[in-house]
Amino acid sequence: MAITVRYFASLREALGAQAIVEHREGLTVGALRDQLIASSPAHADALARGRAVRCAVDQKMCAEAAPVRDGAEVAFFPPVTGG
Repeated sequence: MAITVRYFASLREALGAQAIVEHREGLTVGALRDQLIASSPAHADALARGRAVRCAVDQKMCAEAAPVRDGAEVAFFPPVTGG
């Protein structure tokens, strides 16, 4: 199964605009974040657990406990973004 991960603001500068990520069934946003952190040093720095990062699934703000379905779009962004 695959999902689209999008990054905004400073995360986009560090990681690029988006990526397609393979995932297992039953994945949550928090588990996806952990998977991304483990994927590269750049992701580990940008998405580190000590950093404030907001998330959304299919353009709706959510908590990290939110489930991720096949084909979903998951976005990560800092708490304050410019316009």
